[in-house]
Amino acid sequence: MEKHIMRWSYWLGVICAALAVLTRLLNAMGLSSTLLQTRGDSFSFRTFLNAALLFLITSIATAGSIWFKRQNT
Repeated sequence: MEKHIMRWSYWLGVICAALAVLTRLLNAMGLSSTLLQTRGDSFSFRTFLNAALLFLITSIATAGSIWFKRQNT
């Protein structure tokens, strides 16, 4: 199960990082992305950046946990 968590969180983190770069580039060119607006706060590059950090840290923590379990056996 840990390997699946590690794999999925890594790829979700990479996708969120790519979306953060894309939305930041669109914002820098003056093209605000109206597709990402909701009734509340709109999504920004910062939202995707925070999600990318969350998923990548989850992936690193899971990999460390797997490594630690292998060292103890």
